[in-house]
Amino acid sequence: MTPDAASSPHSIATASGLLFAALGLAMGIGALVGWAFGAPELGLLIGALAGIPLGVVAVYYVYTRAEPQETAGHARPLQTRNGAGDPARARQASPLRAQDDDEDSW
Repeated sequence: MTPDAASSPHSIATASGLLFAALGLAMGIGALVGWAFGAPELGLLIGALAGIPLGVVAVYYVYTRAEPQETAGHARPLQTRNGAGDPARARQASPLRAQDDDEDSW
């Protein structure tokens, strides 16, 4: 493993940290609300039940919003409707390429 792997949004430590943080936050808020109503244990339980899906949503949000490692720091080529940003498709789409192929067949 490389040292910068832990700071990647796709590391297991990040995912588990997000899960535990969301769960702890929901449990804390639930305990405070439960304490205000005179039943902190019930509020803690409700907070724990609400914190599990909250943690899953937080991890999903971070993982879907993160840029993949392969393209991090690299500019992507310009994509157009005719494929001009992709060299392979640009060669296929070029009318000059078709003329070059005809000349090579002589």
